[in-house]
Order: sequence, then C-alpha cells, then structure tokens
Amino acid sequence: MSRLLTRIAGFFSNRTQVGVDKAGNKYFTRKEEIDGVMKEKRWVIFKGEADSTTLPVEWICWLNGQRKQAPIPEEIAELEARRERVRQNVALLKKEEEERKAKEGSTGKRPSTEKVGGPDLKCFIRQFPSEGDAVEESSATIGDLRNSQEKASDKGKVEPESSEPRGSGASFKPGTWQPPT
Repeated sequence: MSRLLTRIAGFFSNRTQVGVDKAGNKYFTRKEEIDGVMKEKRWVIFKGEADSTTLPVEWICWLNGQRKQAPIPEEIAELEARRERVRQNVALLKKEEEERKAKEGSTGKRPSTEKVGGPDLKCFIRQFPSEGDAVEESSATIGDLRNSQEKASDKGKVEPESSEPRGSGASFKPGTWQPPT
C-alpha cells in the first residue's frame, strides 16, 4: 500500500509540463528509476472529455517516444499552415473533377459498354496433338482427343499417368495433362 502511495505522490510531485496544444490538453513528463534504469514517462491530461483521437499527430509521436523533443509552437504553426494548404489543394482538385464530369456528361461521352466475345475455341482445340489422324476443327471434341490418346497408348506408347502437368520450356506439350479419373 505504501508503494502505491509513493508512486501516486511521485506522479504529482516531480512532473514537468512540456506543452499545451490548441485544444488545451496539457502534456507532462518525469524521469523515474525503474529496475535501476532511468526512464522518462510521458502523459497527457485532457481538457474536457478524454478522447485520444483528437490529439495532434506531433504530440502523439512525442507521447509514443517517436520524437525525442516535444513540438514547439513555431513548428506546430508551420505544420498547421501546411495542412491548410493541403486541404485547399484537395478542395480545388475535387472542384476540377466535378467540372470535368459535368463537361463529359453534357457532351454525351459515355464509356463503351459493348460486350466482348468469348475465347476462340477453334484455336484452342488446334493446340491438341493429333496422333497421325487429321481431326477437323469443327468435329474435334474433348472426347475425340481422349480417344486418340487412348489409341496411342494402346499402340505401345504408354505414358505414365500423373495428376501433375509435365514439362516446361521447350519440352512442354500442351494438352498432355488429364485430370485424374
């Protein structure tokens, strides 16, 4: 219990106010020995409701230790001016975008919505090897291709069946892989 009271007393006694943001939140620091090592503790006391989402980025970075020094008023003013310029640029770009869309709408330009045809299956079927038999494009089906492969394997050209595709580069043969049955 005495340790808790000592900590509470230390919390209020040796703190140093580092700064105040434009919302009135006050930022403090103190040095404390923890396990024989001096560490700096940083915290904020909110003015009004405690809402960490309203803290400026510069102060959040200082609280998290990403900044060694607390932000100074001149730096905060410069960053606020930069943020205001960015807001103005964004508003200008939005206005230009709206004007461009209005102009395109009045001229009647519409994006093309034509339907695109499917793949050319005749070219796809031509990729499959035919075993000496000329298979016409119009009559070639997957069943015909399987039958021609079965005939080839009956003639003594037995290829090991695999569920994985074979070959790559120059030795790749399109259409040689068949799903396991």
